Amino acid sequence: MHITLPQLPFAMDALEPHISKQTVETHYSKHHKGYVDKTNDKIDDFDKAAQLSLEDLIHFANKNSDRKDLFNVAAQIWNHNIYWQSLSPDGGGKPSGPFSEALNKSFGSFDAFSEKFKKVATSEFGSGWAWLTAGKEGLRVRSTHDAECPLVDGETVLVCCDVWEHAYYLDYKNERQRYVDIFLNHLVNWSFAEEQWLTEK
Repeated sequence: MHITLPQLPFAMDALEPHISKQTVETHYSKHHKGYVDKTNDKIDDFDKAAQLSLEDLIHFANKNSDRKDLFNVAAQIWNHNIYWQSLSPDGGGKPSGPFSEALNKSFGSFDAFSEKFKKVATSEFGSGWAWLTAGKEGLRVRSTHDAECPLVDGETVLVCCDVWEHAYYLDYKNERQRYVDIFLNHLVNWSFAEEQWLTEK
């Protein structure tokens, strides 16, 4: 099966003024779509891969060292899919209810979670991702480099923040810290995070 580019869950300009329409258009229509196109090109060259879902394709490529090129592009599709779901025009601030209590239990307080997430996101050297995940050990904040993703570790992703420069450079230049602050204060989609968390429980 060929991989398709999913529709954005919001309009191109819906995240303004925090993330510009130009950034969303470039990020989605050039970078994200580029990974979809490259993955489909590689699938065409490898019959077995054409029968797999995106998730199974990532697991397959991850287990086969000679398919690292396929993993790198397929995993980037998955990472971007989750990133867009982690953003909302009505996002940011603090979550509420049982999910908020789970955050407090895991990190001590929302502020402690926020500081840890910011530290992880800004400390990732070069291109990568910051994640809030749920798994056997409960909630945790982690980062991955390049195309690596928590999917291959069996974790459920609640929040994904893209810290590749193309995610923020047009709006924030080299100020990754300010971009991450904006992400948490105004954009993070806690409704999506809670839905994902409930599936893990």
